[in-house]
Parts: sequence; structure tokens; C-alpha cells
Amino acid sequence: MMRPNILVIMVDQLNGTLFPDGPADWLHAPNLRKLAARSVRFANSYTASPLCAPARASFMSGQLPSRTGVYDNAAEFASSIPTYAHHLRRAGYATCLSGKMHFVGPDQLHGFEQRLTTDIYPADFGWTPDYRKPGQRIDWWYHNLGSVTGAGVAEITNQMEYDDEVAFAAEQKLYDLARGSDRRPWCLTVSFTHPHDPYVARKKFWDMYQDCKYLQPDVPALRYAGHDPHAQRILDANDWRNFTITDEDIARSRRAYFANISYLDEKIGSLMDVLDRTRQDAIVVFVSDHGDMLGERGLWFKMNFYEGAARVPLMIAAPDLAPGLIDDAVSTIDLCPTLCDLAGVSMAEVMPWTDGESLVPLAHGRRRDSPVAMEYAAEASITPLVGLRQDRWKYTNCAADPEQLFDLVADPHERVNLADDPAHAATLERFRRMAAERWDLEAFDACVRESQARRWVVYEALRNGAYFPWDFQPLRAASERFMRNHMDLNVLEENQRFPRGE
Repeated sequence: MMRPNILVIMVDQLNGTLFPDGPADWLHAPNLRKLAARSVRFANSYTASPLCAPARASFMSGQLPSRTGVYDNAAEFASSIPTYAHHLRRAGYATCLSGKMHFVGPDQLHGFEQRLTTDIYPADFGWTPDYRKPGQRIDWWYHNLGSVTGAGVAEITNQMEYDDEVAFAAEQKLYDLARGSDRRPWCLTVSFTHPHDPYVARKKFWDMYQDCKYLQPDVPALRYAGHDPHAQRILDANDWRNFTITDEDIARSRRAYFANISYLDEKIGSLMDVLDRTRQDAIVVFVSDHGDMLGERGLWFKMNFYEGAARVPLMIAAPDLAPGLIDDAVSTIDLCPTLCDLAGVSMAEVMPWTDGESLVPLAHGRRRDSPVAMEYAAEASITPLVGLRQDRWKYTNCAADPEQLFDLVADPHERVNLADDPAHAATLERFRRMAAERWDLEAFDACVRESQARRWVVYEALRNGAYFPWDFQPLRAASERFMRNHMDLNVLEENQRFPRGE
């Protein structure tokens, strides 16, 4: 059979509430809107974990953090865990990554045959949280609210430099694939770091939102005492007491964030244009790892299960999937089995240990019976948090905190916790049973603590004396590029041209 090419476009920290059915009408995102028109759009898609490395390991493997062991941004992703890149490569695909995937540990490929760029974040254990020290701020890498007070305009930043390189490398790879020297089907993953903070944008895109009506959150900042205990821990981790956040700070941060969606849209449009001009057909997936609270309730960034942080955009454009909107709750861990399903690749040998399920039946009209699960066991937590989303309900549980139950239809901003409401006791009990069947929170906590303690020992040892970093180093064989004397110039120029003979 002819297996389809696959282009996975991943972005970072993109709030899914801005994509109720493709990009919101007021966003300047013509290329994403064009992609949405030919995609299955999942209005209620959730991250497996609202933090970069855990979310990405789960997305790639179809497994929750409690199974991958990637609990936080410094937890090793074991090389023995199959990812969609492994499954597709085993079936004959050429697999390639351009951009961020925040792999921690010495394996920096995880099934990708080729990486075109290095990562933007470190690959070692230096960002390991420590449950033995609750409330400790690790100042040199914890988020603080300087991203909010420092929001504004710049023509180059660390993040822009990275994404400019990611886009360029991906476009060059698409041109190379079009030349046909490798006859295998391909899966190219292009993973950007925007619109992740800092909230800084190029003026070209900043100016698009001068008259934007959405520069203040729907739910203003709550008093510290009005937050749930986990949100209080997030605020403390963000060093909130040392920052005064004004309405102008909020407006500038949100404006830059929206501007960076348009920045990404331009890059995605360029990728799609290369596909079109090189006459390559491909399934296209658009997804984010997690969201961003954007000042709702006074919270920023992620690290919680509220809609802004946990809900992500997800769109799939494939020849056999009719475009349309699906309201059933789904998860980013469903993408690994979905990609394999679309490619006709079996995951049967590992499905007993996979948490995700293919979205293809949903796209063909089936309904989802199972709840969507989420986990969080990283900075600002003191013991693991878990969550379930099903139908109109969202339930969260943590051994350290009161339970939460929200009706997202009646209360989309999650203002009213129904866990103590007798009228919803039966619903609460149903979610309690589902959570108890899925998780042993005491055992989960013990595994996280063991992992953290081990990593602190290893990291401190490896930073004593000569340091060998695990950061991926892209290598390009200069002697195999362009024209060299072991090549036939005439053959080379013919083979490197697309299309040929026109």
C-alpha cells in the first residue's frame, strides 16, 4: 500500500480556548483558518500534562506521565518507550524533526532518523523539582512574572531566532523530500517554541492587534486567598509578591501573545506553500503541547488544569477524514495511535501499555465513551494532581487539595466548584470511582519522589568535573552538500532540480 506522507506542526503554549472551531474570528491567522477549513477540528482537546517535557513525551508516546516517567521538565524520556516516530519508521517511513521536543536524557532522537536543529531547552536534569522542599523557588529557571511586566516589541529574541531557524530548516527539508532521492513515505515534525512567553513580538505582528478587543481576561485577577491551594502555589512559584501587574502589563502581554500567533501563522503558511509548489500531498496535523492562562484569574503560563492551560488546539487534515467540528473531549495522547491508524501501521504489540486511542473513529461519526485523563507532578506541586474530563464535566483530585468539579457548559470559566454541592454528589462519586480505578495517588507520589531524588544525585555528580552535555548537536556533512569532486556535476544538477525538465 502507498502510505501517506505526514506533516505534524506543533506549537508551544497555545491556549485552546482561542480555537473554538479553528482560530477565533478576530485572530489574524489566515493560513490556520485555511487549514481549519479542510480539517477535522477538535474543540475540546486536552494536554496530557500542562508542562512542556511531560506533555511532549506523552504526545509522542500515547502514554500519560505516570507511565512514561516524564513527570517534569528535567525527567528522562526512556529510549525504550516507542513513539509515533518509532512506529512509523519501523513501517518504512523517513522520520525527521525540526525544532523543539524537550527530550531530557542522552537519547535526543526517540525514533527520529534526523533532527535538523538543536533544542531550545537543556537536556539534562538541572530543572528537577524537589518534593522534599515544598515551597522552594529555584530562581534561575522557575517562571516569574517578568515575562508579563517586560512584554512588548522586539525584532529579534532568543525565541524568534530559534523559530526562524526551525521554519527555514523545515522548508529546506520539504524541498529536499520533493527531489525524490528517498522514495520512502515521510513524517516531518515541525515544532515551534512560540507563542510561549516571553510575551515579545515583532512590530509587524504587534501592529495587527492595535484595536484588539480581547486584551483583558474574562475573569479578572482573584485575591490570593480566593485561589485554590494549587493556584496559590503557582503564584508563589511565579514570585508574584515581587511584581505589580497593571492592566497595561496584561494588555501588552496578551497583545504580544496574539501577535505571535500571527507570526506562527505566517511560518505555517510558508510551509504549506512549499508543500503546494512541490506538489507533495501530506496529512497535516496542527497541535499545541499545552495552553497559557493569559492572566485569567490572575494566573499566567500553565501548570494547572484550568481550561486556559489544559485545553489545546487540535486539527487534522487528511484525505479520508471529512472536515468538521467534533465536541467530544480528546487528548494529545490520542495522536500517536491516530497517526499510526491513518498510516495503516499497527500498534498492537504495545497497545496494552498505551493510554491514548485513535481519533479516526470519532472523525467517522463515532462517540467517545472514555474520559480524558490529565496528570501534573512538576514545579508548584507538592504531590501529583490528576484530572478527568468527560461530557460537560471536569474533575480534579490531589492528595493535598480539595477536590474540584466543574460544569463547563454552565460555568465555562470554572468559577463554581460543585464538589461540595449535594445536588452533584452522584456525579462527584462517579468521577471519584473512575479516578480510583485509574490512579493510586500514594504510589504515584512515591514514584515521583524517587525519580526526583535520583536525578538530583546524578545531576550534582555529573556537574562535578568535566561536563558532557546531552544537548543535541546538528551535524551537516559539508562534503556531501552542493557540489564536490566525488560527484558528477551533470547528474547532481539534474537530481537536485524540482521539477525536472520544465
